[in-house]
Amino acid sequence: MAQFRAFIASIAVVIATTCGALAENRIALVIGNSSYRSVTVLPNPANDARAMTNLLNAARFEVISAPDLGQTDMRQTLRAFAAKVTEKGPDTAALIYYAGHGLQVEGENYLVPIDARIERESDVAIEAVRLTDVMSVLASTPSRTRIVILDACRNNPFSSINQVTGTGLAIVDAPTGSIVSYSTAPGSTALDGSGANSPFTAALIEVAKEPNLPIEQAFKRVRLNVHKTTDGAQTPWESSSLTSDFAFFGAPVVSAATGTDPKTPLQVAVVGTGKPPGFWRKELQSRPAQEAYEIVIREDSVDAYEDFLALYPLPPFAPRVRSLAERRREMMTWYTAMTVNTALAFQAFLERYPNSDLAPTAKRLLERAQPRAQSANLMRSLPGLNPPQNANQPPAATPVNLPVVPAAVCTCPPEKKTEKTEPKPTPKVKHAEPRVRVRPPTDQDIFGTPPPNLGPTISIGIGGSFGRRRSSPHPSSSGTNKPH
Repeated sequence: MAQFRAFIASIAVVIATTCGALAENRIALVIGNSSYRSVTVLPNPANDARAMTNLLNAARFEVISAPDLGQTDMRQTLRAFAAKVTEKGPDTAALIYYAGHGLQVEGENYLVPIDARIERESDVAIEAVRLTDVMSVLASTPSRTRIVILDACRNNPFSSINQVTGTGLAIVDAPTGSIVSYSTAPGSTALDGSGANSPFTAALIEVAKEPNLPIEQAFKRVRLNVHKTTDGAQTPWESSSLTSDFAFFGAPVVSAATGTDPKTPLQVAVVGTGKPPGFWRKELQSRPAQEAYEIVIREDSVDAYEDFLALYPLPPFAPRVRSLAERRREMMTWYTAMTVNTALAFQAFLERYPNSDLAPTAKRLLERAQPRAQSANLMRSLPGLNPPQNANQPPAATPVNLPVVPAAVCTCPPEKKTEKTEPKPTPKVKHAEPRVRVRPPTDQDIFGTPPPNLGPTISIGIGGSFGRRRSSPHPSSSGTNKPH
């Protein structure tokens, strides 16, 4: 009977979670740019977009399919999609899938429309669409879950700039409530594939069909699948900051084996998985090398890579893991340099990675930042323009020679002294000589009668009382009262 009740309870949970998933609005924008006009046509993005449209339709998404977009059409489509998401309301899962060319210029990622004409590096910002703008479109919508999937980063087809832009895309943090999946790791290129679909999209379509699979776990399985399929040449990557759960089919179930909670933000790109030091060494040391290798590829953490190399430093797996770890550290350093954006930051990057494919960009940004640093030093040297040391400390004032104002003399009676102090010498005041006023003679004086004994009348010529400066208490910084 107890087992029957447990079975009924589990069925009720499944029904409740399924009904909750069905109540969620889902809308997707699928872009496949294949027919490029100024460079070689990409065959697979059109196929990948169609395959993703079929998958998302099966997953109850309302799909807006937009193949082969130019820049104007691409911007207008993004704007219309954002309006559609807003109409659906806050309980909406919004997804953007893009397949086509992508570039990075000076740490900024761009999606390339089919009509882009790029002959020099400065053309990219004019002809392409910034990934930041795409993310801003989603961030501005009141949606529950935001998903961006980029099957981009193919080999740079613009030969005039491919020696100065750097390889692949740069690290970008996912805004809160979103997850961004890349077909390959930062600073690496993706393969278009020799089959009907790219290796990334083919793996995603296969993995995403599993019911109740949390999206973070789905992308981890995609990473391992693509890594194996391409013999380590391509390793997908994602940055996640989701605050709600999501699965393509069914309701997501947290795995007890992985302990992954979809509601916990994961900043995989920059800060790793948040595991304590030595966690991966303990996790991996009792496992065979093959199993440990697959674990660290799925997790895609620099800490996991380093602990694996400490335990298994020999081929066949160590060279691949070492290459992934070194490139990830380089891209994280580049991310930091671009975020700080100072001459010292770019100089530090060049000292550490002088032969990097990003070195030409770093040198150019260093030259651009040096006059800015000199201007900042000049401004700091000017009087009155030094910034405050902290938020509670006001800026230092410029010294000003003020006229000396004599202290006022208090005319109040002196207070009683509360402590023994040395009184200041009172300046000597020269008193006026008393004037003697003689009473006029009376009749008795005139006629010989002796006058009464009145004596002289003395009048003091200085009125008021003589006072000295009073000692008035004044609070000091330590809380004690001290005289002026």
